[in-house]
This record gives sequence, structure tokens and C-alpha cells, in this order.
Amino acid sequence: MAEEEFRVYNSMTQQKEVFEPNVPGKVGMYVCGVTAYDFSHLGHARAAVNFDILYRYLQHLGYEVTYVRNFTDVDDKIINRANDLGENPLTLSSRFCEEYIVDMDDLQCLTPTHQPRVSDHMEQIKDIIVQIINNGCAYAVDGDVYFAVEKFPNYGQLSGQKLENNRAGERVAIDLRKRNPADFALWKAAKPGEPSWDSPWGPGRPGWHIECSAMSAHYLTFKFDIHGGGIDLIFPHHENEVAQSCAACQESNVSYWMHNGHVTNNNEKMSKSLGNFFTIRQVTERYHPLALRHFLISAHYRSPLNYTVLQLESSSDAVYYIYQTLQDCQDALSPFQEGSESRGTERGNKPARVTPSALDCISKLRSEFQAKMSDDLNTAPILTGAFLEALKVANSSLNMFKKKLQKQQQLSLIQSLTEIEKEVKEVLNILGLLSSSSYSKVLQQLKDKALKRAGLVEDDVLHLIEERTLARLNKDFARSDKIRTDLTAKGIALMDVGKESIWRPCIPSEEHLSQ
Repeated sequence: MAEEEFRVYNSMTQQKEVFEPNVPGKVGMYVCGVTAYDFSHLGHARAAVNFDILYRYLQHLGYEVTYVRNFTDVDDKIINRANDLGENPLTLSSRFCEEYIVDMDDLQCLTPTHQPRVSDHMEQIKDIIVQIINNGCAYAVDGDVYFAVEKFPNYGQLSGQKLENNRAGERVAIDLRKRNPADFALWKAAKPGEPSWDSPWGPGRPGWHIECSAMSAHYLTFKFDIHGGGIDLIFPHHENEVAQSCAACQESNVSYWMHNGHVTNNNEKMSKSLGNFFTIRQVTERYHPLALRHFLISAHYRSPLNYTVLQLESSSDAVYYIYQTLQDCQDALSPFQEGSESRGTERGNKPARVTPSALDCISKLRSEFQAKMSDDLNTAPILTGAFLEALKVANSSLNMFKKKLQKQQQLSLIQSLTEIEKEVKEVLNILGLLSSSSYSKVLQQLKDKALKRAGLVEDDVLHLIEERTLARLNKDFARSDKIRTDLTAKGIALMDVGKESIWRPCIPSEEHLSQ
């Protein structure tokens, strides 16, 4: 396990705590997924990416993780949307579940151990409702079943909400059949034209909150380690989950409640209800999914993350720099890869040693990565600190290849660059930023997206490079400079390498971004 203790912020106790699983070496983790009635937006992406990093890091620490992330495929919003489109609600939700899986693959989120859907777990849901009723904490009325909050004295322990503050009638009409206005539905009686399932209380469908209590208990038992989701789920969803689960089973306990912050747009929460959201697809249409993932982990997972195009451009630029460095390392090292184990000792040579500067760079990256990740997954400084320094050292080492070196110096340089590259890739892998595609393919994809944002195709750029070369030959430096400046403003940087001019993406001017 890790040298430093892994600490996570527990929303229940409102403090950081040392992570200790219920069963040594094993972790049970449940994360609330999406309500599948539309394409998922950046808020959904942030939750998925941040809990994917937790999943990856726990595995890196040596834990065997059972990761459950659900789909809500039976819900009022789904029914309303399906009615608007004249579609079967379960067909609609199934379609958007599949679209969500496509988005998750694009964002390099590992597939959870289980991805249960509400519609497949009706028996478990009905069973847990029966348990709650039998324990005197719920009641049936006209085919509906309500949870009796007054039967659960600890109601409000997660959110800090006082029961008397939970007044009815502010958002929905008061239901006079409830014993307490704060009581919430576990089962809803069937309405005409809605999907329904048979139950002991008549045909109907589950309330929103009960599904997660039922599915988490089914896959992880009532006692498990981590429950995650967006901060907006603390109340009422997770508060109601605590109440239901404890009412069904006295042994019920989640050791650590973890919540990620909102994605904001102009510092206002991004959400479908406000209409100020961007779907994952809208962003990945113009930016590489790796750039979006980089952006999503550029702030601490519990902090708000404000969406701006400039931030995405910066992340895209950072990812290009990472992959260009990896490509250059691969190009430089590939001639030496075969037989590299014997190369350092052939003809009596001493074994090649990693240079002191490379050792120092690797040590700093390793210790900083571990320190930040073990401190409640603090990903933001990792991307800018020792990691960036390691890339700079790698590029400096690459420049050394161009010089004439003694055999032993060259072997030492190869060994050093190999070890730095290995450490950089390990960090990228845990952060989910290491693509399964080749470096050259990722670089080409980043270039293609940059051209799209600039409103150009590669032939346009190549033509302008030719025009600029001709202008320079004719000593028309004003024209040459204007071509370069105009392209830079659009996010296309021209670089002169020897007698050749090449291009790469760059951050465009703010004026271009605002158009």
C-alpha cells in the first residue's frame, strides 16, 4: 500500500479522514450515475471523470475495487421527454444510456464493475420497501408508499437540513395524504400511459431515492466504503438514501460520502433546468476528449469549476505539449530499444546509470504525485508542478541527442530518458490521460480539432506556409509576419525548423475566441 496515508474528505463528518476500507485490500464504491433522458452535459462528465480517477488511484494503491455506477432509466423526466417525442420511455432511456457509455469511452473512463439500471432491479426495490414498511418506517396510501421521516430521528445528519425547514408546498403541491409534509415517495401508483410494474401496493413504479438504496445494497451489501455523486445530490437524494437504508437494515453504513463540485458557466451552476449547459458531445465536437478530461481535473474535485473556452484551449495546448514530448521520446529512443538490456555492458562497459538530474526529477515527480493524490485527490497542482518539470527535463535530454557524446554518456542519456518517460506515463495513466491510441494519432486528432476551430483545413495552412516562404524569399517581411500573426490569432502556430516551416496548434487570441 502507499507510504503516505490516503485521506479523503467525508461529507458526513465534514472533515478529511484516513481511508480504511471495511475489508482489508477490498473497496466497495457506489456512485450515482445519470438520469437517461438526454445527452449528458459537463456536470455529468465531471462526476464521472473524478470518480474514475478515484477508481484508478485505489487500484494503483493495490485495492480490489467493486465500482457500481447506476443508470436511472425510470423517472418523471424520462416519461415527460418520451411523451414530447412520442417515444416509449424505456426505449428512450435505453438509447441515452448507450450514448452515455460512448461519452465515457471518449473521456477514457474505465468501465465500472457494474452499471445497473432501475428497470432491471424492480424485485430488489420492492423487497427493500417491504423491509422498510415492516420496520414501521413507511406507509401505503392509495397505491403510493411514503417514507415516514419522523420515524428516523437522524434525518438531516448528512445535509444538516432540519426537518422543520423542509417545508412542503414551495416546489410542489402539498399532498394531504402524507402524515408529514416532508415524507417522500418510495413507490408511486401507476398513472395512465406511464410504465408500471406489479407490486404488493398495486401497479406503479419506484420513487427516485429508493433505487440507489436497493442497488447499492444488492451489489455491495448495506455496509460499504464509498458513496459518491455531485454536491447537488446531498439533499434530498443522499439524505433520503441514508434514511431508507438505515430503516431497512440497522447495520447499514457508508464509511465515506464523497461529493464533487459543480461545473459553472459564468459562475452559475450548469444544469439542464437553467438551459446554460453544454453537452459532452458539443465540446468533444470541437476539442479532443483528452483536453476536456484535462480541463475537468484542473481544479480540485470539490471546488466549483468555471467553464470558459480559454480554459479548454489551455488544456488542449497542455495535452498537445505532453503528447509531442512523448512522441519525441519515442522517436529518439526507438533505435536503441532492441537489445538495450545488454547494450550497457557490452565489451566491458559499465552499466548505464541514470543521471543525477534525471533521478532528482523522477524522485520529485513521484513524491509530489503521491503527496497530492493522497491528500483527497488534489489533481490540480500535479499538472503544473513536478510533472511539467519532468517534461522539460525530457525535452532538454532530447536536445542532448543532437550533440556528439561519448558512448557511456549516450547510454546514460538513453537510460535517463527511458526512466523519465516511464514515470510520466505512470502519472498520465492514473489520471486517465494516457490514450490507448498512438501518440502520433492523438497529435493528429488535436491538430484536426484545432483546424476545425480555426475554420481551416490543412491545405489552407500549407498554402499559407508556401506563401510565407515565398514572401520571405522576396524579403517581403511585412507579408510574412502578417501570415504568421493571422494564423497564430486563429490558434495555428508556425515554427521554422531549419529550412522548413511546420505548424502546431496554439492558444488563439481572445478576440478570435469571442467571435
